[in-house]
Amino acid sequence: MFETRLTELLGIRYPILGGTMMDLSTAPFVAAICNAGALGILASAIYKDYDHFRDDIRAVKASTDQPFAVNINLFPVMDKLDNFQYLQIMAQEGVKVVETSGFAPPPDIIARIKELGFTWLHKCVGVRYALKAQEMGADAVTVVGYENGGATGKLNIGTLVLVPSTVDMLDVPVVGGGGVVDGRTMAAVLALGADGVIVGTRLMMSTECPIHLKLKEALLEASELDTDIIMRSVGFAHRVWMNKPSRTVAEIEARGGGIQEIYPYVAGEAARRMFHTGDIQAGSVSCSQGIGLIHDISPVAEIVESMVHEAAYTLAALVDPGRRGQGGA
Repeated sequence: MFETRLTELLGIRYPILGGTMMDLSTAPFVAAICNAGALGILASAIYKDYDHFRDDIRAVKASTDQPFAVNINLFPVMDKLDNFQYLQIMAQEGVKVVETSGFAPPPDIIARIKELGFTWLHKCVGVRYALKAQEMGADAVTVVGYENGGATGKLNIGTLVLVPSTVDMLDVPVVGGGGVVDGRTMAAVLALGADGVIVGTRLMMSTECPIHLKLKEALLEASELDTDIIMRSVGFAHRVWMNKPSRTVAEIEARGGGIQEIYPYVAGEAARRMFHTGDIQAGSVSCSQGIGLIHDISPVAEIVESMVHEAAYTLAALVDPGRRGQGGA
């Protein structure tokens, strides 16, 4: 079911990538995504200790026999991380797939990725960035639209336009995302020509995602109107859930405040307090507009299976209207 160029490239059961989430995409969560048939992606930027990074790669391998990837973060705020060291450890531990995200991939990093023989995925927010990644040798490219939780870039292009625009211009497999939270939205992105989808916010609302139940329950009450873009004025536009800290950031930006005034509300330490203690007003959390379509907290395996089966029914109903309304979840 849903065999595509992406499933063939990566050796995964379903054409679904689990979106990399800072502080959350650690070994148990990543392994759960892999075991569900999608591609789990470990977030290297979480690990300031290289031994801990190596240990978590080994923990993923011990928990699943399915393919997984590691994300290399290229955002300037991460420039103190030694991505070459991460790549070396990944190669030593037998990781096969690397995802890069953030700003343009530095040529020396890409040269090292190629030298070590990784399958390389690059995640970006515009056609021109995707074309550049393909030119540099990316094996597949992920594009996320304006609905996306987390980094949105500055182009403000929605998924419905961004995905087919990218598919039309690229030869390599394209993964599309931004608001993909169920089988209907998965089917829509595949119908736009994508070879796969990337899913973040829906998996954040899974049993295995390591955030406090109080935060998950609060997000269940959110609608599609409860997210917005912050940090645009300082060059790091992110879509987040608009709790009190996020609204405070928006107010600071509206009166011309800078990054030093904003930082306490968006710092990783503030988010970690929210994730671990359940204080839902401790910091900000990335969140897609699709949050309004999520109504339960379920195991990752159930989420993935439900998405795949609902997508199959949705696409079948387009060619056989008699099946419409029978349900696929």
